[in-house]
Formats: sequence, structure tokens, C-alpha cells
Amino acid sequence: MFGLNDMPKFLFSFLLVLPLVSLVHQLGHSIMAIFFGGRVDFTIGKGRTIFKWRKLKIKSVYFLDSFCVYEKLKYDNRFTHACVYAGGAIANLASIFLINSLIIADIFSTSLFSYQFVYFSVYYIIFSLLPIKFSETTSSDGRAIYDVLRYGKITCNPD
Repeated sequence: MFGLNDMPKFLFSFLLVLPLVSLVHQLGHSIMAIFFGGRVDFTIGKGRTIFKWRKLKIKSVYFLDSFCVYEKLKYDNRFTHACVYAGGAIANLASIFLINSLIIADIFSTSLFSYQFVYFSVYYIIFSLLPIKFSETTSSDGRAIYDVLRYGKITCNPD
């Protein structure tokens, strides 16, 4: 049962771990887009902008969402766009392996952070790869991968 004594863990998860997992996910998209010659605008959160540096914006409600938008890729084909869409899930998977490797090597100890980080990363991987169309202009990473490989439909805003 969830009680008042669970609030610190909940706030830790909601305000620190989940946004960090989201950041890793969006960095995966961004790194993949940059690797294939794209230019990326990266935004963390929703609301008014509280910090801006070059193509990075941090919004006041930083824990709510994050997204990247990329411009045309230098290497522009179905495969490279599919890689950009899959970049978020790949980054989350790589972060799980990194955390587990650091724990196995006794560099990092098992903690509430490591459990929650891995849990939320798995959550992000599974739900981002489900092929869901949210609206006419937005879809999950899995749907974007499917659409670009099957129909050549390119969306420059991976979620």
C-alpha cells in the first residue's frame, strides 16, 4: 500500500529518475541524427523556457516530457531514419547494460536509483517501440520505424 512514508521515493522517481531516463532516450535519437549528418533541436520539458544554450532548451516543467527535432539528414534514406527513430530505445538499452556492468564490476552498488533507472528504461523501450499512431502527425518510435521502412514516410520529430 502507498503511504505518506513512500512520498520521498515517489518524488525521487518522478523528479529525478524518470526525467533522466527520458533524457537518455532523447539523447539516443539526437546522437543518431547527428551521426547521420542531421542538425538537432533538443528540448527538455514543457512550459516556459528557463535555460537555452545553442540548440538545447530546458523548460520549467522539466520532468514532464522531452523531445528532439532533427533537420534533413546528410545520409538520407529509409535505414538512417529508422536508426534515428530506434536511437532512443538503443540508448535506453545501452544504459541498462552500462548500469548492470558497473554493478557487476563493483563500481556502482545496487540502490533504489539503479533499480528504478533500469525499470523505467525497460518501460521506455517497450512502450516506445509499440507501433502506435497518436495522431495524424505524431506516432511512437515503433510506428515511425514501421512507416519509414514500409512506406518511406519520414517524421523528423521522434518521441
